[in-house]
Amino acid sequence: MIRQRYEVSGAHFAFTDRWGGVSAAPYEELNLGGAVGDDPAAVRANRELAAKSLGLDPDRVVWMNQVHGNDVAHVTAPWGDAPVPKVDAVVTARPGLALAVLTADCVPVLLADPEAGVVAAAHSGRPGLVAGVVPAAVEAMTELGARPERITAFTGPSVCGRCYEVPERMRAGVAEVVPEAWAQTSWGTPAVDVAAGVHAQLARLGVARREKSHICTLESADHFSYRRDRTTGRLAGYVWLDGSE
Repeated sequence: MIRQRYEVSGAHFAFTDRWGGVSAAPYEELNLGGAVGDDPAAVRANRELAAKSLGLDPDRVVWMNQVHGNDVAHVTAPWGDAPVPKVDAVVTARPGLALAVLTADCVPVLLADPEAGVVAAAHSGRPGLVAGVVPAAVEAMTELGARPERITAFTGPSVCGRCYEVPERMRAGVAEVVPEAWAQTSWGTPAVDVAAGVHAQLARLGVARREKSHICTLESADHFSYRRDRTTGRLAGYVWLDGSE
C-alpha cells in the first residue's frame, strides 16, 4: 500500500503502490484516481484505507483536478462541497492538512520547507515539465515564506527515460526548454526523462535537498502505468506537516 515513506523535521512524504485496496480489475487494487472509470465507492474506500494507513484523516486530504498545466492553488482547508479546481500543484502552510497528487507514469513531486511550515505537491508530466509547474509550485511556496535552499524535494515512481518513447520532434521540443530531459530508450529511439528534467529545474531554483525514486512505473508490476495498460488506476503521493489546526 505505502511503498515509500519519509520524514524530515516534521514534514512527511509518502508514495503508494497498487496493492492493498478494494478495486476490481483493471484498477486492482489500490486505485486512488476518481476520474479513470473505477467504481466511485471503491475509490472512496481506497482513499480512506490509504489515509488511515498514514495516520491521516481522509477528510483532511486535498486532491486536485489535474489537467497537465502549471496552475497552483493555495489551500487552507479541504475543498468540502466546492468544485475541485483544475490545477496541477497545491501549496499550504496549514499543519495536518495533507496534499495529494495522482500519477500513473507522470512524476509526483512533493516539497517541504519545515522551518517555514510550508508544503506543496505537484503533478509533472511532459506537458507540465515544459509549462514549468514545479517552478510555479516553488514560487508559490516562497510567497508563503519558504526558501529554496531549505526545501526538501521527493519525486516518486514514474516512467523512466529508458522507457518513455516519444517522436524525435517532441523530444527536441522538450529538450529546448529543459535540456536535461533529453533521453534515449533502451532500444535506441528518442525518449524524454521527465524526472531528470524536474530535478534539473529544482537544482536551478536552488533546491539542493532532493531524492528521486528509481522505480519505473512502466517496468514495475507493483505500480499503475498508463503507457503500459491504458485503462488502469492511479497512484498517489502525499505530503503534510505535523500538527493540526
